[in-house]
Formats: sequence, structure tokens, C-alpha cells
Amino acid sequence: MCGIVGYVGPKDCSDVLVSALTKLEYRGYDSAGLAVRDGEGDTEVIKAKGRLKVLADKTNNGESVPGTCGIGHTRWATHGEPSETNAHPHMSDDGNVVAVHNGIIENYAELKDKLLKHGYTFYSETDTEVVIKLVDYYYRKYNLGPVDAIAKTMVRVRGSYALELMFRDYPGEIWVARKDSPMIIGITDGETYVASDVPAILKYTRQVYYIGNLEMARIRKGEITFYNLDGDEIQKEPKTIEWDAEAAEKAGFEHFMIKEIHEQPKAVRDTLNSVLKDDRIDLSEVGLTDEEIKKISQIYIVACGSAYHVGMAAQYVIEDLTRIPVRVELASEFRYRNPILDPEGLVVIVSQSGETADSLAALREAKQRGIRTLGIVNVVGSSIAREADNVFYTLAGPEISVATTKAYSTQLIASYALAVQFGKVREQITEEKYQELIAELKTLPDKIAKIIEDDKERIQWFAAKQANARDAFFIGRGIDYAISMEGSLKMKEVSYVHTEAYAAGELKHGTISLIEDGTLVIGILTQNHLYEKTVSNMVECKSRGAYLMGLTTYGHYNIEDTADFTVYIPKTDPHFATSLAVIPLQLLGYYVSVAKGLDVDKPRNLAKSVTVE
Repeated sequence: MCGIVGYVGPKDCSDVLVSALTKLEYRGYDSAGLAVRDGEGDTEVIKAKGRLKVLADKTNNGESVPGTCGIGHTRWATHGEPSETNAHPHMSDDGNVVAVHNGIIENYAELKDKLLKHGYTFYSETDTEVVIKLVDYYYRKYNLGPVDAIAKTMVRVRGSYALELMFRDYPGEIWVARKDSPMIIGITDGETYVASDVPAILKYTRQVYYIGNLEMARIRKGEITFYNLDGDEIQKEPKTIEWDAEAAEKAGFEHFMIKEIHEQPKAVRDTLNSVLKDDRIDLSEVGLTDEEIKKISQIYIVACGSAYHVGMAAQYVIEDLTRIPVRVELASEFRYRNPILDPEGLVVIVSQSGETADSLAALREAKQRGIRTLGIVNVVGSSIAREADNVFYTLAGPEISVATTKAYSTQLIASYALAVQFGKVREQITEEKYQELIAELKTLPDKIAKIIEDDKERIQWFAAKQANARDAFFIGRGIDYAISMEGSLKMKEVSYVHTEAYAAGELKHGTISLIEDGTLVIGILTQNHLYEKTVSNMVECKSRGAYLMGLTTYGHYNIEDTADFTVYIPKTDPHFATSLAVIPLQLLGYYVSVAKGLDVDKPRNLAKSVTVE
């Protein structure tokens, strides 16, 4: 979850590192630190607890730490509380090895015991200090250089890591290693960059290399040498990043979250158009042929967080349009219950970053069992994108806010496109229905834009009134239940209001006992055939003192007889209602957070990309 950066080149690297870290602070903001070296001099390490600004102030934005080779880190704490001592970079006992780490070392306690027996001491509570001192141990024991020391360490450790290391004997060089945690290496004339994610280096270069699992690299000024685990040199081809650097900036918006909410119409349109040719869905770039689609007997959608909620909505749509059974699985549980998988099934892994640890593990479990895999991911070249049999790229661009909005919406449109095309190929929908559904898909971006422009001020007003709410319940049936799950998550993760999502019919099986005077209940009512039943459930809540918000489509104006506040969305095919109904709920979560004066883009205890289990 942490963010790591590195730089070797002619420039003073500290300001480069601080600037790059500002683009990665969404990955963790418990502490931050730099390690900088100028020529053959000693490495200077500066660390600070708290947000990156504390480190920036401490170093005068890097100006007080001169040097041309350095590494940096912003931390989301796993082992050891947030503190300056536990902050990265960490170093070996005499400073021979200095490093930063993103990931988690599962067998660090065992390794620590080994190192204690060899005379090493420890000053922090981190697993990172252990792995660095293990590198130092092998470096000294075998005296064969960094490649050998790092490779021997990689063989011994269990867990995930993206490591950047500097060795006293190798001035002007950074050594890196990777397993299951994201890392990219950028290069331009006489300069080389390392980062956890693309936004950190976009302003400097668009030419990047993706380092593979269990690979290492030696980084010098404008030069990269890659190695496999055996220490043999390997060749890689650079990739060009197409993202607009400006897309990673706020562009006048107060927060990234509200900027990214406004970017959803374009992101949805771009993602849809990537598979739409002559008003027909073309999955050739995804790599799925009609023959392969016809053979699918079962679909397993595996994901975490908001991506899991995409799967919940997609389940209804895919089953209804294709008649293929769909099971939605939490990636964090998938492999631990020894799932029974149909050999003719398709495992769909949904992940914005393409690096989510649990989702990546689920992908590998499916591949090990010989099941076909499809990744729905946003980041080109990510681990899931590289390892899945097929990839559907969403075109959301960089998403900086920890709370996802546009990535969720693009994952939804990708799911719809798959459902519509699968339904047509398997002859479950007619040509006429196929064309109707595609035509409706094409209207969604404009309808999303209309909701944002027409309703954000009313929702802001309502949110201000609800800023002191202690509890909220989101209820719905069918697809509306899936919408409720995402609405609840958006509220809780950025506003810290305790919220829960419930299938509306389940309220009376226990949960309704929690309803009391003033409890906020938000009813989602986009499915006509379930409208009256959900209204009845809302009435049950109101009779027990609940304050009701209704979210429904234009035309259902009688909801105002029941709800205290109502938001209307444009009509669409009921299968696609999630794309519209989620927008007011994103805005609600955002504006409640703003009304409470919270840090919207960096909610407490959370990070953007969960690359540890």
C-alpha cells in the first residue's frame, strides 16, 4: 500500500523525490522519508511522522538535502505503529544498505531470529528492517555483489515486496526487486526514475518498463539492467504511457474525488467506445471469440471493495441477459475455501490498479486450476493485466482519490458490454434487443453528466443537514441492493458515518431493531417491478422514526408521499440503472465529508491500492 520513488540523474534528486511522492500520497500517509546520496559521500536519511508536508517542511521541499541519487517513501503502516522510527527508509546496522519497501514480509519473525543470532540488532518494529538486514547479511557473507545478495534474500522471504536499495559500495546506483507489489521504472535522457504508480513520474517521462515478478534491476543515470532470479541479464521493451499528465492534477477542483466524479461521463464514454465499432460490440481486443463465449458454462466474478460491488450489480445483468450462472466472490476469501470451479467456467478479476493482492492471488489460483481468466483493469501493464488470459482495459485514466468513483463506473460499463455481447452471441437476446441495449448504453455518459450538473447543489444542501448523522442504512432489492452496497461504502469511507447496506426485504429479520428517531434510511428504487415492495419497507422504517431519502427514476413522484427528501435520475434500461443511481450516492458521501471538514481524498486508515493481504 505504501508509495515508493527513486531517482538517478544529473538533477538534485530531493525535490524530484518530494514532488513524485506528492503524487503517491494516496497510497499511504502515516509517515514519509528520503535517503539521498551525493557522489561517493554518505547516504543522508531524513524521516518524518505524518503527512508528506511534514517531510517537505523538514527538508525545505528537498532543497536542504543535496544529491543526485535517492529513494523516497510514503507509508501506510502494517508492522509497527506510525512513527518516525518506523518510517522508511531503513538501513543496516552500519548503513551499508539503505532501502524502502512496499509490501509485507510474512516470515519476518523467523528471519529476525536468524539475524539476531548473527549479531544484528533492530531499532524498529517493521518487517522492512528485517529484509534489509537480510540483504546485508548475504552481501557480506558471500561477497558477490548486490545481484547475488538480493536474489538470495528473495528466495528466503515469503510475502510481497517492491524494494529499492542503495549500497555504500555502489554510488550513483539504485537496485530494485519485485514480487507481487507494483513497480515501474521510467527512463529519459540521462535520467532514470522508479515509482509505485504512473502519476509519480508522468511529468518527467512517458517511457516506462514494467519489472516482472521475481525480477531485479540495476538503475543508473539513463540506464537499466534487468536480471532474473538466477542473476542472468534479461531484456525488456519499454512501454509508452498514454495518460495525460494533467489528468493527475486537480484542475481547479477542491478535491480529486469531486474532479473524478465529474470525469465519469468521459471515462464511461471512452471505455464503451473502446469496444464499440459500427454500433456493435467488438471484443476482439479483449481476446474473447464467439466460440469461446459459447462454451462458457459458469462465470465467477472475483474482486474486493467497490469492484466487488460492481460484480454484485453485474451478476444480475449477466444472468438476465445471457442465462449463464454467475457467482460473485470476495477475492480475500476465494482461495481459502477451496472453491469448486467448473473447467468450462470464466473467472473475471476486477481491479482498478491491477495489483490488488487478494485479487491477484485469486487470479493465480484460477490459472493454477486451468480455468480461463479475464481481467477488468485500469492500469496497463499491471500484474493482473499481464497474467490474465484476457484483458478488458477500462479507460478511467489516473484515479487519485482513495474512494473510487470513475473506476467503478468504467468497470460497470465494461460489465454491461460483456453481458450484452455474451447475450447476443449465445442467442439469448434478439438483434432488435441488442441494438436497443447498445443505443441505451451510448446515452449513459450524457445522463451521468445531467445528474451531476442538475443535482449536486441539492445533494450538497441535504448532505449538510446530515453531517451529524451517526448511522445510516441503504436499502434496495435486486440491482438496487447492489447499488446500496456501493452507496454505503462511499459514505462510510470518506465521511466516517456508520452505514450498512441491506436487501430491503431482510430488514424485518433483525436489522429494523436498530431504527430509531432520526436514523437516516436511503431507499434505492430503480427497478419498476420491485418499486412498491421497497416503498413498503421504507414505510416500515418511517413508522419507527426513520428519516427517509428516496432515490428513484423520473415519473415515480408518489415517492414524495413517503420520503422526506428525493433525488430523481433519468430513465434507462433497468439493467443499467446502477450507472446512474450511484452518482447521487457518490455526491452524498463526498458532500457529507466536506461538511464535516474531513480530508476527502485521504480518509483515515485507508490507502488507494491494497497490495498486502
